[in-house]
Amino acid sequence: MAHLGSIIFALFSLPFLVTSQDQPLSWEDDQFYECLLHEPTIFPRQLGSLFYTQSAQSYWPILQSTLRNRRFNSSDASKPRYIITPRNSDHIRGAVMCSKRFNLDLRVRSGGHDYEGLSYLDRSGPFVLLDLGQFRKIDVNVTEETAWVEAGASLGEVYYNIANKSGTLAFPSGLCRSVGVGGHISGGGQGTLMRKYGLAADNVIDALIVKANSTLLDRKGMGEDVFWAIRGGGAASFGVVVSWKLKLVHVPPKVTVFTVKRTLEQGATKLIEKWQKIINQLPKDLFIRILIVMGKDKRGMPTVEAIFESLYQGKIYQLMPIMKKHFPELNLKAEDCKELTWIESALYFDDGYKRGESVPDLLNRHLNEKPKFFKAKSDFVTKPISREGLKTIWDTFMHLGGEQRLLILVPYGGRLSEISEHETAFPHRAGTLFNLLYYTTWRKRGQQEARNNLEWIKRLYNVVGNYIPKPRTAYLNYRDLDLGKDLSGNASYSKAAATWGHMYFKHNFKKLAEVKYRFDPENYFRNEQSIPPFRNEQSIPPQCPQ
Repeated sequence: MAHLGSIIFALFSLPFLVTSQDQPLSWEDDQFYECLLHEPTIFPRQLGSLFYTQSAQSYWPILQSTLRNRRFNSSDASKPRYIITPRNSDHIRGAVMCSKRFNLDLRVRSGGHDYEGLSYLDRSGPFVLLDLGQFRKIDVNVTEETAWVEAGASLGEVYYNIANKSGTLAFPSGLCRSVGVGGHISGGGQGTLMRKYGLAADNVIDALIVKANSTLLDRKGMGEDVFWAIRGGGAASFGVVVSWKLKLVHVPPKVTVFTVKRTLEQGATKLIEKWQKIINQLPKDLFIRILIVMGKDKRGMPTVEAIFESLYQGKIYQLMPIMKKHFPELNLKAEDCKELTWIESALYFDDGYKRGESVPDLLNRHLNEKPKFFKAKSDFVTKPISREGLKTIWDTFMHLGGEQRLLILVPYGGRLSEISEHETAFPHRAGTLFNLLYYTTWRKRGQQEARNNLEWIKRLYNVVGNYIPKPRTAYLNYRDLDLGKDLSGNASYSKAAATWGHMYFKHNFKKLAEVKYRFDPENYFRNEQSIPPFRNEQSIPPQCPQ
């Protein structure tokens, strides 16, 4: 990664325009194009591979290349006026500069996994999509145990490049290979190593960000408050993160994984009761999450199935005594377990083993699966859900409506409980038992299909709310516009903003809003749930409903 001082800014002007557009540029397009060429951002002579209008042949394939949720791929969904695919930080600076100059909103997409499509939709007016799919260099320094990673890199690419340099270094972040680091890290970043090393955001030691005036800043330049905010507070509210400097962590040459399935008839409810009680007591090396899915009992009848999926940073012979001591009820056997390298475990948790893939397939950003329609919601649970509550949840889970249904219980504790809720913008620390993800997908387009699934997940979310403490909270990376939204895109410091703000960030929300005011007072970087600018003399709206 080039040092800030070595980045060269040059004025570049041309006597002619070279494009790959299928039709001549309109006057407005031409003016924007000229801005990109003539600002000190070192755009190349051939902008066709970087700049696309809707008339360009490549516009639609690029727009849909990482569009994960088909809910936002309808003909009436907002489309960007321009797509820019930068190759270096100066291209990003130019995109910010010209978009702001022409009063165009800017949306930034790294992996396209934004659950509500906010990284590639703008419901408030014309906008520019800054697609970072080609902006993904990774520089691993084994000696320093660090890596500079550009914001468009996928988690699979990060893992592969680290493992290519060292078999005992890793980075604690998510389980899905195609997720882009730009958004994942800035929202927190859960993964299998987090109980020992914390979230992805906890392991960032520097970053480069372009602010609204198009200047490029490192940690020192942006200041500690902004550096605090973009680690867990969502960088899209503050600027465009260009790259992250990651602190790598140590893993053993071999780790152990297992996947054990239990239906309700096999005692799944009692096992989940026990899991809730012991999860914060387990060694930091041990991660056990639970996936709740629809299964079948011995008679072939529908039932709830709990899948216990685990990674232990050690060998099988070391894991077995721990399980017998803390969780004998699961009845884990050595033959249920498998020893893998850490990089192989990344493939395992992304279901690569089920598809017969090998480690190099982690570099595949575009899986062969077709995009789905989906909706998600989330909670952070601080007290065990009672047996009565679990049984009621199972009844609701099995109720008609959801086509493909999923609950994921992600364990907290360990290192996460040791980090102060104010150390980064991500506040869900000590006292949190697990993160709960509600998820439903469907494949057919249609109002009835959408209505059935959306009603199902809302009903389940409401039922669970009867059995967990208030006020409810939520995970920014599982974005949920049901919590409130500002369709104007202005994201003022309103009661609505306070509702989602406190659910995502708890008591850190006010500080985030103050940092936003100092760093982006004009509120250029905004979306339906962005951090609004807040001045100290303003009155503070009430927190989220109890």
